[in-house]
Amino acid sequence: MDLNKLYSARFPEEDLKAKDAIWRVLCEKFFQEMIRETDTVLDLGAGYGEFLRHIKCGSRIAVELNPEAERFLPQGARLIRSPAWELKEVQNGSVNVVFASNFFEHLESKEKFLQTLLEIHRVLAPNGHLLILQPNLAYLHGRFFDFLDHHLPLTHKSMTEALLLSGFKVKKCIPRFLPFTTRSRLPQSPALVRLYLFARPLWYLMGKQMFIDAEKMESELERKN
Repeated sequence: MDLNKLYSARFPEEDLKAKDAIWRVLCEKFFQEMIRETDTVLDLGAGYGEFLRHIKCGSRIAVELNPEAERFLPQGARLIRSPAWELKEVQNGSVNVVFASNFFEHLESKEKFLQTLLEIHRVLAPNGHLLILQPNLAYLHGRFFDFLDHHLPLTHKSMTEALLLSGFKVKKCIPRFLPFTTRSRLPQSPALVRLYLFARPLWYLMGKQMFIDAEKMESELERKN
């Protein structure tokens, strides 16, 4: 699939500024509290770089196959063009936080999904965290397949099970967090995003995406060393 052609049609450049403004608020008001300014952060499926552009951290790694991604990434970000289940350019235990937003649903099989989780576990430092923002099939039904490149349907329960199998401990699970897309009725502006994040009852009414914070558990071998 031609990723540049697909995403250019889905996210016209005139819409990217508004999308970027929404991500700025999400980073400042929600995600930043889980990331230290000295952390090395790896963004799986970094897209147009909105998360890495607005999160404060020590160093940034973007994993993205779209050839157009490089021109949108923040200065100093390291771009890796390789499949998420083969992060050979990233050393063992060298990353503090892996962020995956709307990524796992694009994988074509459960085998690749589990391989990716194991690879994330490898590159994370001891007690490193995997932060997941993901469509939750439990609340989407047929809408999940409104997008041509959606393959792997997951709920917060199946995601939790996969994480446990891959050596993670789920620290926080919010089954209903954000609306399905940035084109949902709300929120569509930075002010509305701030209101939405503050008004948690709205999450239950409008949330179609899960949020999960999973911590890497050390293996028996790692504990002995």
